Amino acid sequence: MKKYAIGADIGGTTVKLGFFTVDGKLLTKWEIPTDTSETGDILKDIAVSCELKMQEQGLNKADFAGIGLGVPGPVREDGSVDMCVNLGWQQKQVKEDMEEIIGIPAAVTNDANAAALGEAWQGGARGCDNVVMVTLGTGVGGGVIVGGKIIAGAHGYGGEIGHIMLNTHETVKCNCGKAGCLEQYCSATGIVNEAKKALAKEEVTTILNPETLTAKDVFDAAKSGDVFAIRQVEQFASRLARGLSFISGVTDPEVFVIGGGVSKAGSIITDTVQRYFRDYVFGRQKETSFALAVLGNDAGIYGCASLVVR
Repeated sequence: MKKYAIGADIGGTTVKLGFFTVDGKLLTKWEIPTDTSETGDILKDIAVSCELKMQEQGLNKADFAGIGLGVPGPVREDGSVDMCVNLGWQQKQVKEDMEEIIGIPAAVTNDANAAALGEAWQGGARGCDNVVMVTLGTGVGGGVIVGGKIIAGAHGYGGEIGHIMLNTHETVKCNCGKAGCLEQYCSATGIVNEAKKALAKEEVTTILNPETLTAKDVFDAAKSGDVFAIRQVEQFASRLARGLSFISGVTDPEVFVIGGGVSKAGSIITDTVQRYFRDYVFGRQKETSFALAVLGNDAGIYGCASLVVR
């Protein structure tokens, strides 16, 4: 009987790795550098590191159900990718290559999807089979789980919620090449940009300094009662809620889990977004709950491990 699973969350700078029991207990975790050089072999580095850790822990490959990998890019159903820019990968058979190198079963998903699976398995959405994970950081990412399964879609782009069109009148381009995306308004970068635009348009009394402004500053100021900051948070929440209402109309999740660096602002986000969300949906969708992610940077390795044990 297989007792353990490996989670490998591959980022552009480091690979986060963890050994788990099949029921979700984290045994040990560590990191290795991501070698994106022309001579580097990321998958081989992962295999070598895992084999060394097995030796340290007195384990062998026969004890493991497999290894799950999260990668920063769209993943096809067969575990292949067309491109992972941050890793220097073009078309690559990640699942097939990993299995050949390490000698145990492998499964692959997008890194944001992995975080969603982690939160559903052992985090803020534990016990739920219908979950949407929203990651608010430099950009806006997401993962959509329906019936316990990630929705990847035909091309691996399922869950790219940051690029839902919110504003057809926007002229500034998003990083994706379109204009008016959710990410342009609700990411950390977007929150700062929107606040700076508002400050440039009118004279307001606020403790915020546009020269050093961060998203954290906006939320902290709102918590302290700064009227301008409160207005910016309300605008952010309304926009995010509107985008999430579109998703709810298709997938009807039990819970939206909010993660990423911006989520450190806490309940001011979940409470305010939920209030607007209820205005944008109908029927029992109004019962959908909002929760903060609890696994932090470990969500990815939890989710990756869950790929081979759930």
